[in-house]
Amino acid sequence: MKIVADTNIPFLKGVLEPYAEVVYMDGRAIDRDAMQDADAVIIRTRTKCNEETLSGSRVQMIASATIGTDHIDLEWCKDHGIEVKNAEGCNAGGVMDYVFSALYGTASRRSIKLDDATIGIIGVGNVGKLVEKMARSLGFRVLLNDPPRALAEGPEAFVSLDQLLQESQVITMHVPLDESTRGMAGREFFEKVRPGAIFINASRGEVVDEAALLHARPKLGAVVLDTWCNEPYVNPNLIDACDVATPHIAGYSYQGKQNGTARAVQAVARHFGIRELYDFAPVTDDEALRPTRIDLHGKSQGEIAAILQYNYPIFTDDFLFRSHPDSFEKLRSEYNYRREFYID
Repeated sequence: MKIVADTNIPFLKGVLEPYAEVVYMDGRAIDRDAMQDADAVIIRTRTKCNEETLSGSRVQMIASATIGTDHIDLEWCKDHGIEVKNAEGCNAGGVMDYVFSALYGTASRRSIKLDDATIGIIGVGNVGKLVEKMARSLGFRVLLNDPPRALAEGPEAFVSLDQLLQESQVITMHVPLDESTRGMAGREFFEKVRPGAIFINASRGEVVDEAALLHARPKLGAVVLDTWCNEPYVNPNLIDACDVATPHIAGYSYQGKQNGTARAVQAVARHFGIRELYDFAPVTDDEALRPTRIDLHGKSQGEIAAILQYNYPIFTDDFLFRSHPDSFEKLRSEYNYRREFYID
């Protein structure tokens, strides 16, 4: 059995070698030629899996160590008997940490008062649920918009997108990228946003019309972006317009990477019957890398901001990216994974 794997997936090297020939490559270099004689591929978002790359290959299993699947043609794979597994929810905690470190850090710099503020969460899946939980514990009024969940569960807990945009002082996006969400944050979207609102996108770059965001920038209180159209080629004008700009690393926590690799390995193991790896999980004995509990109850906005920055100094990531915007991929591949924090 032969497996082709993205060399930038952490904790993977040496795990599958007792059972298969494993070839490691940069994700962008895993192309049609690389996949032709592979039985399985383990990838991130940088590898495209579609008819062009898979046709004629012997690939029967694709395991993505990431949440998103927009880099994979799911319908084509299904029609051709290729099993696809992603690591749904693996980095939800890391993204939640990112959102609140960015929110409170930016609010402090901009002197924006968050007491009694309303936060609108667009997309309430694995990440959105954690953002909702943290927001409620911090005393925010929370508005949720998630049409698929509203359809399945009933509309009582959700609001329309129009209401969310008009009433929220903070808007944070956590939607998957598909045809229903591509470019959803466009001119009409930003026209409905209340003046002074903070806009955060840590989902996928293409859910935002970047020209529309730049046009709307003067009415917004702050902008936080971790994802971009045309990565790794980022519009420098958009970086300049942001209060926090980072190179798609919101979910780059130590725990998120452990989870993503664990789920990818487990998926391959179960597909090929490698029982020894059915419950594989990377572990660490380093206490400094384990999730840390923080206490934010009864704290002022300034105290909360200081605690969040201590646990995740997000402006360091912002500074490194602004200093080296052409090093988008390098900053990601060499990122020093941070540990997650949580509150009870």
